[in-house]
Amino acid sequence: QAQLIESGGGLVQAGGSLTLSCAAPGRTFSNYRMGWFRQAPGKEREFVATILWSAGNTGYANFVEGRFTISRDNAKNTVYLQMNSLKPEDTAVYYCAARTPKTARYYDSQSYDYWGQGTQVTVSS
Repeated sequence: QAQLIESGGGLVQAGGSLTLSCAAPGRTFSNYRMGWFRQAPGKEREFVATILWSAGNTGYANFVEGRFTISRDNAKNTVYLQMNSLKPEDTAVYYCAARTPKTARYYDSQSYDYWGQGTQVTVSS
């Protein structure tokens, strides 16, 4: 019952760009908060970016430093993460997530209800 499907991962050189997609076929997440998280080997899963599907409000982790942009296409039920100026330390499995309205902090991975399978992003030096 995969309701979130990530794509767009791959290998890119440092300084390059990559755009990830998170599709939600067959349903709508218009009342949800969407998030991107990532996990590198030996590290905890960490928050990357979030967006309210309906209103478009966004939030980012400090390490993004203006390099990433989260967006959504309502007609396509798809959330995007555009990543520019990639660094080797950005290498990780990137996950798309969604949660129903709640009061928990949006950077809390445990508050999200649905998760995709993840897509690997590798940045070479």
